[in-house]
Amino acid sequence: MNETDPRLTHLDDDGAARMVDVGGKPATRRRAVASGIISMSAEALAAIRAGNAPKGDVLGTARIAGIMAAKRTGELIPLCHPLGLEAVNVDFTYEDADGAGAIRATATASLTGRTGVEMEAMTAASIALLTIYDMAKVIDKGMVISEVRLIEKTGGKSGDWKASAV
Repeated sequence: MNETDPRLTHLDDDGAARMVDVGGKPATRRRAVASGIISMSAEALAAIRAGNAPKGDVLGTARIAGIMAAKRTGELIPLCHPLGLEAVNVDFTYEDADGAGAIRATATASLTGRTGVEMEAMTAASIALLTIYDMAKVIDKGMVISEVRLIEKTGGKSGDWKASAV
């Protein structure tokens, strides 16, 4: 298979799913950033900001959950390689979303290896947001998770990429 071949890399010649062989690829420095947002009521946002949500430290717990999830991405998503991540960070920012409160989770994953870390960054962001939902659902069951996406990636054969509208 070459760069101009339009076939999906996770399918063999017969169309069966397979794990891509990355053994012959050179190890390069790779980094990916992903983010997503959870919109919620003013009451839920205020409780999270004040640190007095019923289940405790929402963002601290969500940060740990995101990091743990990134490390287990190869177990969660079929055909993903298990990776020895060198760093995973999950950060949060408060935002306004259509007049309501929101929290954006931004996850960064990096390593020196033979395959990218995009799935690890997106998994970390997704699980961090789900953890926020779990810990604040007693206040607001109507929270909405959205906009989970890759923001940028660096390294590897395909080079650097950045989302056009962030």
